[in-house]
This record gives sequence, C-alpha cells and structure tokens, in this order.
Amino acid sequence: MLYEFRYLAPKTASELLSLMDSEGPDCRLLAGGTDLIPNIRVGVFKPKLLIDVKRHAGADRLSYGNEGLSIGPAVTINDVLGSREIREKYPVLCKCAHELASHQVRNRATVVGNVVNASPCSDMAPALLCLDAQAVLRSKNGCRTVTFRDFFTGVKKTVLTQGEYLESIKIPIASAGSTGRYFKLKRIAGHDLGIVGVLMTIKDGQRRFAVSSAAPTPILVDNIAAKDSPEEIVAKVLGAVSPISDVRGTKEYREHMIGVYVRRLLGEVK
Repeated sequence: MLYEFRYLAPKTASELLSLMDSEGPDCRLLAGGTDLIPNIRVGVFKPKLLIDVKRHAGADRLSYGNEGLSIGPAVTINDVLGSREIREKYPVLCKCAHELASHQVRNRATVVGNVVNASPCSDMAPALLCLDAQAVLRSKNGCRTVTFRDFFTGVKKTVLTQGEYLESIKIPIASAGSTGRYFKLKRIAGHDLGIVGVLMTIKDGQRRFAVSSAAPTPILVDNIAAKDSPEEIVAKVLGAVSPISDVRGTKEYREHMIGVYVRRLLGEVK
C-alpha cells in the first residue's frame, strides 16, 4: 500500500516537543520502526507526519552510574546486548533482549519502542517489571516518572498522553545484581512472537516473576514468600494472569506452560 507522509528528524528535545504539540494526533514517533513501519504499510496507522526521535542530542544515551542505568529512546536491543555494564549488572535484561526477534531486527528495534508499542508479548517488559524500572515521560509541561508496573494499561495502551513521549528508562542501582532466566515459548525454533514468556529473577533471596502473552499487559508477580512451596508459587503466578485462546495457542495450553516454566525456573535459578 502506498501512503504519503512527511518525515522530520528534530535535533533537540524542545524541537521534538514543539512538533508533537503543533501536529497533535496526526503525528507518530519513529524509534526503531520495526512495528510502526509495517503498521503504516498495511494501513493500521496513517500519520501525516513521522517524527524521528533518534536524532536529537542524548537520544542514544546508555549510561550506568550511581543512580543506576539510563536508556534513551534511540538505544537498540543490540546496544543493550553489547553493553558490558548491563551484562554484569543487569544480566536478566540481556536474557530478555536476546529472545527478541532476530539479530537483524535487534539492530533496529529499540527498548523504548518495544515497551511503547505495549504488546502483551513484549520481550523487554518482563525484565523492566522485575527490575523496578521507571519510565521518564516528557511533554511541554515538564516531566513525570511512572513505574512500569503502572505504565501498561491494556493491549497496545499505556499511560502516555497526547504530546508526551518516553524520554528515558531508568533502572535503579538497587536492582543491580538480580539474576534470573527467561523462558519463551514460540511456535518455531527461531525468532517468533511468544505464545507465553516467563521470567524469574532473584535478588537477596527475593523471587519475582514476570509473564508475557498471558494477559492484556505483561504481568509482575512479586508476592512470593520464602516459605511458599513450588505449587503455591505456581498458583500465585496463575492467579495473576488471564490468558486467552487465539491462533497461537489456547488458554489451557498457556496456563499449562506457565506452570511448567515456573517449576523449571524454581529448580534452575538459585
């Protein structure tokens, strides 16, 4: 499908905000574009203006310091995988990143774009949930910070309002050192959308789970007690999700595999 739109790449954050304010709902932000461009191609989105968020100063910032990790809107999935600090301090972020599509797609796809897309099967969301990450949202009226527990509001929906964009993702230093593993069930032995994904992290004896493709949003389960048995933990995780049946799998299959993955993670992640 042929579809005409304007393309602009602002050089500053203030210019970006001015364009968003003047164009209103007729514009779309372009980060990696791995979801946006196919949706424009098939007519799901028909923006009059595409605003590239990768060109302004600081957009590609990926830094680790006394306050933790900061991820800008132009940071790609492969940037995360290539970061020594992330591999050492936040290894579960890399475990989830490695399961996202193919190497070629990871060269384009961004962390911010993956979560703003707000797909229930987001691969980056489970790690951000378990690591207590925060979304820094900016508009012409200023900044506000939202935890990823509150960021997703439904299928393809977030707390972002008109004229607001996700300026950066912050992962606190308190979450550094969390270890874990991510299991993703796919239809094929390769890169594919997840039928269900389960991440388990552990830090200072505290176990957390995050589940994708099993509810309208990725789900965090952090009410796990040290005394809980494996079956009690499985029950808590299943009680937090609400999977559906679709072309990729049935509700019952998803529930079964969540249980399988939780038990396996409990045995493997120490």
